[in-house]
Amino acid sequence: MGRLDDRVAIVTGGGRGIGRATALRLAEDGAAVVVNDVDAEPAHETVELIEKAGGTASASLHNTVNRAEADELVRTTVDRHGKLDIVINNAGTTRDKMFHNLDDDLFDFVFNVNFKTAFHVTLAAVQHMRAKAKEERETTGRPAYHRKIVNTSSVAAIMGNNGQYNYTAAKGAIIATTRTLALELGPFGINVNAVAPGFVETRLTQNKDEGDGTYGIPEASRQLMKALIAIGRYGQPEDIAAVHAFLAGPDSDFVSGITIPVAGGQLGTM
Repeated sequence: MGRLDDRVAIVTGGGRGIGRATALRLAEDGAAVVVNDVDAEPAHETVELIEKAGGTASASLHNTVNRAEADELVRTTVDRHGKLDIVINNAGTTRDKMFHNLDDDLFDFVFNVNFKTAFHVTLAAVQHMRAKAKEERETTGRPAYHRKIVNTSSVAAIMGNNGQYNYTAAKGAIIATTRTLALELGPFGINVNAVAPGFVETRLTQNKDEGDGTYGIPEASRQLMKALIAIGRYGQPEDIAAVHAFLAGPDSDFVSGITIPVAGGQLGTM
């Protein structure tokens, strides 16, 4: 028996990095997982990895910056699986620029990918989740079980970070709205929490000299960040996936409205 048997989950940004690790972990724990990503190849790769391991998964290429596509993502998930129990809002990106050089286009792009995707997917998902919980309350007096929404923020939103005004604006909004939604949705048995990763090895934090220049961090900055991590290593996507899985599962049924830093004791996160 898996902790998430008979649960259906959506993981946004599920094609790579933390999203892929989370999709794999939820599937390992028994959930049927809809892997949402705007890039088809990595999304299908994640599905294949889940299926090879004996799990159940499907790919979604909906761009949830668009409200209508978020609605369609949830609709097709419910049509395929009959319900939706877990949402992991993990889609994100960076485009760093010092504040005095920032313009509206760069701000909007980063804010929309990191925040509006979570806003739209949650808004679509909650229509289904609340309706089911209300039906259950009318029948038995309470929701049948806890449904879960887990958002991915960042310790950068807690500490601040040079060149990331756009990113920290979005990730800070994730933390604030997580608290608000926990209050609104708690009566329906819907828990809303957030995870704030520290420095995790993904394509966004790779050595900038080793990538195509779009993503990455100078190696000197990478080494400086490592020196601030008490545990003495960079985080791995699986470290974040484990906390996503905890917040998605039954062990966190009395946990709501919090943001958990997952940063290896990174100085300044607490």
